[in-house]
Amino acid sequence: MASSNPLSRIQHIVVLMLENRSFDSMLGFLYADQGNKSPSGQPFEGLTGKEANPDPTGKSIPVFEIGPTDKNAYFMPGTDPGEGYAATNSQLFGSVNAPTPPDATNQGFVKDFSYTLGWEKKTSSWAKQILPGTVAQNIMGIFTPKMLPVLSALARGYAVCDHWYCSLPTETMPNRAFVGAATSQGHMDDKTKSFTVPSIFGLLDQNYVSWAIYGYDTEPLTRHTFPDTSNADDSHFGLFKDFQSAAAGGTLPAYTFLEPDWAPTGNSQHPNYDVALGEQLIHDVYYAVYNSKAWEQTLLIITYDEHGGCYDHVAPPSGAVPPDNTPGEYGFDFKRFGIRVPTIIVSPLIAPGTIFRVPVGTMPFDHTSILKTVEKRWGLNPLTARDAAAPDVGDVLTLDTARTDDPLKGVKVPQASGKDPAKGEPSHLQQVHAELVAQLPVQDKHGRRIPPMAELRTSADYKAYIQSRTAAWKKSRKAAAESNTRTPKKKRTAKKTTHRTRKLKKKS
Repeated sequence: MASSNPLSRIQHIVVLMLENRSFDSMLGFLYADQGNKSPSGQPFEGLTGKEANPDPTGKSIPVFEIGPTDKNAYFMPGTDPGEGYAATNSQLFGSVNAPTPPDATNQGFVKDFSYTLGWEKKTSSWAKQILPGTVAQNIMGIFTPKMLPVLSALARGYAVCDHWYCSLPTETMPNRAFVGAATSQGHMDDKTKSFTVPSIFGLLDQNYVSWAIYGYDTEPLTRHTFPDTSNADDSHFGLFKDFQSAAAGGTLPAYTFLEPDWAPTGNSQHPNYDVALGEQLIHDVYYAVYNSKAWEQTLLIITYDEHGGCYDHVAPPSGAVPPDNTPGEYGFDFKRFGIRVPTIIVSPLIAPGTIFRVPVGTMPFDHTSILKTVEKRWGLNPLTARDAAAPDVGDVLTLDTARTDDPLKGVKVPQASGKDPAKGEPSHLQQVHAELVAQLPVQDKHGRRIPPMAELRTSADYKAYIQSRTAAWKKSRKAAAESNTRTPKKKRTAKKTTHRTRKLKKKS
């Protein structure tokens, strides 16, 4: 290659981060038909079909294929598993407290899901969201390539990372903080919804590198996660249709971050929402960049923020670098990674059938590898010690000539049968988003702050509130900016008039 940095050929990095699925749950059987090897002979860390977990009675529950004729197949495992720090410890170690050293066996998934099902059934708001027939064994259900033809075709057609870990062994917001800022400031749960550190977006701004964040059909939640995104110009944000237009028009920024629809009827693939809708989203994102004018210069990364309580057989490694000196909640020291998540890297400069991982004994891929890739491509300094230590993904670009084939050609997007039991209920991230926009300084025409809505009940209520309050905030910001622009002009005019008046008086 002409450059020692293969990323120099990339002008656009696009990241789609979905929700709460482990690697095995989505891609564990990707190469099962080939003995867990790619067509080129590369080893793949997949399932053999013999993996199992004990249930609370000690009975061994093996992994099993989720089939297209299974009732509510695309809504497996049937309810939301435990995903917080204590639940993840329980899944990895069989205890809510991690042992020393933290040697994981990954034998607690069925027992933890059984515990979660127990308390959800006793909680009215949760009980109505559990699919009939849901049992603890469901957590061992694995989607096959036949069930996920879009994700699987891209994984086989480009590169799959079979040792990519979420940054923390816990839930959504801390992991999304790491993909945005390489730290969660010590936080280990979703109680903290925003962070006070610089993000990759502010770093790009400082270095005059373009960026954008797109929500699906609602303004993006990530905008309100960091101060430098909250204060950024409105031109950096939009909806999925705006992303599609930018890709088609050749105006994609250097870095693009995409969010799914957070509603229970949306396409985030969060358990137990419709996974098939997420297949459609992945399909649409892929074709937006594949059909763009800059396809040969675009790198697409598809990943998931955390495992969401879904089964995975690989123990997460230790050796993670703490991002800073902030003490971790629950005594966590930030020296171990979270559970594996599916990660696909797409580019016409990638050889088909690539299994992409770092050499044994080196720092593995985690979400801060996205930051490291952006930083390396545009010569930026790291945000924290974690992204400074992370490997980038540039070495996946091994081809000198861009491919012209389309691995998704002829692939049909699946459609789910069955009903979503959570339909109408607000999702957790809709509630998080509403809390964030409720804090926005929205003012009426008299400059008085408009209080947040007192009560929201349904998913539609939350979506409407998020949209209306965000729109009011943007309008208020625009009015304030226009007012600030006009005021200095008046002052300058007054000074000039005073100066002329003094001259006239002196002459007279």
